[in-house]
Amino acid sequence: MFKKIVLFLFLCIVAFWGQAQDAQLSPLSKISLLTVGTGEDLAAKFGHSAIRLQDPTLGIDEVYGYGTYDFEDPNFYLNFTRGKLSYTISRIPFKYFKYSYQQEKRWVKEQVLDVDLEQRNAIVSFLEHNLLPQNKKYKYDFLFDNCATRIPMVFEKTLGNTFKFDYNHLKEQLTFRELIRLKLNPNSWSNFGIDLALGSVIDRAATPYEHLFLPIYVYEQMKHTTLNGKPIVKKESILLDIPEQEDKSLFIATPLFWLCVLLVIVGYFTYRDYKNLRRNRWLDFTLFTITGLAGVLILFLWFATDHLATKANFNSLWAFAPNLFISFILLRKTVPKWVFTYSVFLTILLGITSILWLFKIQVFSILLIIVLLTLAIRYLYLIYYFKTKQLRKK
Repeated sequence: MFKKIVLFLFLCIVAFWGQAQDAQLSPLSKISLLTVGTGEDLAAKFGHSAIRLQDPTLGIDEVYGYGTYDFEDPNFYLNFTRGKLSYTISRIPFKYFKYSYQQEKRWVKEQVLDVDLEQRNAIVSFLEHNLLPQNKKYKYDFLFDNCATRIPMVFEKTLGNTFKFDYNHLKEQLTFRELIRLKLNPNSWSNFGIDLALGSVIDRAATPYEHLFLPIYVYEQMKHTTLNGKPIVKKESILLDIPEQEDKSLFIATPLFWLCVLLVIVGYFTYRDYKNLRRNRWLDFTLFTITGLAGVLILFLWFATDHLATKANFNSLWAFAPNLFISFILLRKTVPKWVFTYSVFLTILLGITSILWLFKIQVFSILLIIVLLTLAIRYLYLIYYFKTKQLRKK
């Protein structure tokens, strides 16, 4: 008899989800916003937002999240790189949701929303409609369409004009880049890589609404949001009280260490070249290859992808794509005369990069100072070397 009762309840729940558009929650149901803290992986550095549905009468405790993607997709990495990756909404039991973040050692906070039964039904119907195979996929955009930005969208579409944000709690409006850097260690490969890949378009001030691409801002904003003139958050609680992990990377594994090593190597070999008026061809080949490859990647992200944040990237001035071709020319013992002019041009590009940074047209990683200094040392020596060689020939 017990097994039959369990089976009956299971079939009832399945029927509930199968007829989601007509589903009716019980008066004991609750809708809440879940906010998850940062994790160790880059994808987890910015947190996560989701919506929880509880209905003890129907035996339901589920979590809806818009940040799901499929690693098994055969074109996953290609689509991710080109900005064409499809994300989906998913629904999982809360116990699995909580367990996964417990394993990842990330805090979880809950804000129970003060919405009536009709509004709760509207929210769930909207989410279930999104779960339909023809609706569940959407093209992910880190800044404008992610797991956090979808949360306000859900409430705006289901709760109507009486759902209002109050932005007065924001002390200052930050740029997108400043917002991204909030949870990143300046001396980390992730931060350095993000600053390298993202262009000047993210150096404008984000509107108060645009701040909501970060889950922590959605969490804070809900505290200052009203529904029918009353605070929408009825109750707050901490479901997992886990302190955020500090970045404990060894200094030897940081970009600052390796960029300093590069600076010392380039400085040392350039000094030796200067003393003997010669040119280390392999050093030039390596530097020009690295900057050329970086430049090709930046141009690819700028022109060949759908990513909005990678446009107008002036890292392409110091990471100059043509250097990849020139690197092979510099392997020769004798190079064309125009390489002197090209070296002058590269030095000018370093100056332009610095000016763009000074006027905050694009804000670069603080670590770029070392990169620009390293390249300046070598480019200025190449100018001196080629000019001296030309004068001696005369």
